[in-house]
Amino acid sequence: MDFRIDFDREDDGRWVAEIESLPGVLAYGATKEEAQSKVEALALRVVADKIEVEKTAPEQVRFAVA
Repeated sequence: MDFRIDFDREDDGRWVAEIESLPGVLAYGATKEEAQSKVEALALRVVADKIEVEKTAPEQVRFAVA
């Protein structure tokens, strides 16, 4: 599974990281790196939930920064 992380910067300086292919997976951080770390952790939780439900696991999970 490959996930692309998109970033945006809010007017107040916070960074937003989002993985559009996983609806609802977005995270805020004071830095771009913090937002990326948080969104990756959230994405892994979503993937883990899918594995529990579907009983199948992807061979690998990779993140690409846009």
